[in-house]
Amino acid sequence: MTTFDFSPLFRSTIGFDTMTRLLEGTLGAEEMSSYPPYNIEKTGENRYRISMAIAGFGEDDVSIEVKENMLHVVGERKEDDRDRVYLHRGIAARAFRRQFQLADHVEVVGARLERGLLIIDLARELPEALKPRRIHISTGGPGKLVEGKKSAA
Repeated sequence: MTTFDFSPLFRSTIGFDTMTRLLEGTLGAEEMSSYPPYNIEKTGENRYRISMAIAGFGEDDVSIEVKENMLHVVGERKEDDRDRVYLHRGIAARAFRRQFQLADHVEVVGARLERGLLIIDLARELPEALKPRRIHISTGGPGKLVEGKKSAA
């Protein structure tokens, strides 16, 4: 496995240490299981959808939780299959745990189970303070009010 040294980035950046941890964690995620299979789609300018193939799981068998910008999807079947005798078992119904790192301001807006697919809808909702805004330039002298504050010229 190739390793990357992100320490040169720390010399000229401030507050990006979480980004380097994210990159390091993503590069090390190669060992993760591929079960269950999933798709990530962009459904709009600030909208996303995760679709996971979880045939055999019901609503009560799956839990979804968001904690510290990490989306956790856990599936655990509560049915007992010990009474059944399978001649062929091709539908994997084993327990799973899948995690997705969410960017800042990405929220889960809904989840539904539809035709064997768990569909999780997400949206990026930027707070007003982070949206671009135009700043008015005044031609007043010192002591004039600018945006509700007295200017210090």
